[in-house]
Amino acid sequence: MAAGKHSQAAEEKAASRGQSEVNKKLKYISLAVLVVQNASLILSIRYVRTLPGDRFFATSAVVMAEVLKVLTCLLIILLQKRCNVKQTLLFLLDSIVFQYKDTLKLAVPSLIYTLQNNLQYIAISNLPAATFQVTYQLKILTTALFSVLMLRKSLSRVQWVSLLLLFAGVAIVQVQQEGKKEASVSDSSNQNYTVGLVAVVISCLSSGFAGVYFEKILKGSSASVWVRNVQLGIFGMALGMLGLWWNDGAAIAERGFLFGYTDMVWCVIFNQAFGGLLVAVVVKYADNILKGFATSFSIIVSTVMSIYLFGFHVDLLFTAGAGLVIGAVYMYSLPKAAGGSSSSSSSSSSSSSSVLPRTTEGAEMEAFLPKAPGGVLSPPPAVHVTD
Repeated sequence: MAAGKHSQAAEEKAASRGQSEVNKKLKYISLAVLVVQNASLILSIRYVRTLPGDRFFATSAVVMAEVLKVLTCLLIILLQKRCNVKQTLLFLLDSIVFQYKDTLKLAVPSLIYTLQNNLQYIAISNLPAATFQVTYQLKILTTALFSVLMLRKSLSRVQWVSLLLLFAGVAIVQVQQEGKKEASVSDSSNQNYTVGLVAVVISCLSSGFAGVYFEKILKGSSASVWVRNVQLGIFGMALGMLGLWWNDGAAIAERGFLFGYTDMVWCVIFNQAFGGLLVAVVVKYADNILKGFATSFSIIVSTVMSIYLFGFHVDLLFTAGAGLVIGAVYMYSLPKAAGGSSSSSSSSSSSSSSVLPRTTEGAEMEAFLPKAPGGVLSPPPAVHVTD
């Protein structure tokens, strides 16, 4: 009997060791996925928006990403219901129509996410990819401030210091850009640095407010993250179509909804729609520090790739500013000392759009994963529901 117990203990220990190894591998995979998704979306948008030739309508791309996201979430819900179409329809009817008050709560964040997605296209079209990536980290600051004001959350001293460093780093990068005006931006008649800067700042403000508002109204909700994204997507499509009609209605009527779409444009849209979903799936394996590393690495990747793809020039001032931002992101993601007051701001990339990009800025998601561009919700660690 003693031998049997010893054997069982050894098996449990081996199983535990094996599970630990699997979790370790999943963490590294999560890190790679987060870095690639964060950097590739920004770089690819910048690339397709600066190519010569016919330019696609950003408003139509935003709507198309929402359509793909909703269809994907509906498919996932159908699979969860064991492909029972009738049961799935009754479930959606009850969750979305009969509980309409709950659905209407998502109209506000959906409006903000739609605005944010369009602003990201404007910002990336007018700013170097590396500059956008660094400046966009201000969403951590805005999310933290809105969390303090609206949710009465408290931040640790380290987090407050990290926010100051973040602001200082972004300010340094802007001073460098303002004084130097990257050639690819200043020499191009269809790019305006000021417009891009205003767009990214408004996008950061909207990202912070939407993430915190979303957490506030959904705290305690038991709704599925997939249902939430369907609800967000429905409003997102409607509001996106309204923005499309308002801004590009005449041009689209003349040239068509898919005007200017190339294989690369479709890749960007799929990245927006599914990147956030992918982040939502892997993010549960990534702790705060890992997510901080992912954001920091994505800034480095974006900068390096911008040098090769767009002739971006990195000088000492930009390096100093970006370094402060990277350090601030890492500091902000550090766990608090035992007994420290809880604070973490709510987010999303997740991604954005974040999408499952609604980079899902779900309750308790980290600020840099909010709504990954795309606006998707990602599932929160335990109870939570985020670019």
